[in-house]
Amino acid sequence: MASIINSLAVPSSYRDQLYQGSSNQLTDDLSTTATLYVGNLSFFTTEEQIYELFGKCGEIKRIIMGLDRNQKTPCGFCFVEYYHRSDALDCMKYTNGTKLDERVIRCDLDPGFKEGRQFGRGKSGGQVRDEYRTEYDVGRGGWGHRMRLQLEQDRERNIKE
Repeated sequence: MASIINSLAVPSSYRDQLYQGSSNQLTDDLSTTATLYVGNLSFFTTEEQIYELFGKCGEIKRIIMGLDRNQKTPCGFCFVEYYHRSDALDCMKYTNGTKLDERVIRCDLDPGFKEGRQFGRGKSGGQVRDEYRTEYDVGRGGWGHRMRLQLEQDRERNIKE
C-alpha cells in the first residue's frame, strides 16, 4: 500500500516551456520545492476557498492566483507555496484529482514561482488551453476564445443575410 501512496507524490512529466534552467536544474528544483501548481480551477474559485482546502495539508506561505494577462481577472490556476516541502507533497497526494467548486483540480509540483508566471500565456490573455476549448464551460468563462470568435462571426453573417 505504501508504494501506491508514494507513487502519488511523483510529479507529472509536464515541463514549463518557459523554464529558464536545464533539465538537471529543473530536476533539482523539483526535488526541493515547496510550491504547487494547481490547475483546472473555476474562474470563480476564491483565494479563501483555496486556503480552506490546501491549508488542511500544512501551513501556507502564500497563494498566487493566476490572472488573465489583459483583464487581470482569475483565469483558472494558482500557485500554492508552503513553508515545508513535506506539506506540498502531502497536498499533491491528497488533493490532485479532487473536486473544488465542482471541478476536478490538478496539482503538481512547481519549481518555484517567479514574477510574471501569474499571468495567462494564451493569445487572448488567459490560459492556452482555453484558447482551443470547443465545449461550453460555465466555470471557465463559457466558450473557448477561438470558438467564441467563430460563433460571433457566424452570428454576424446570419444577421447580414
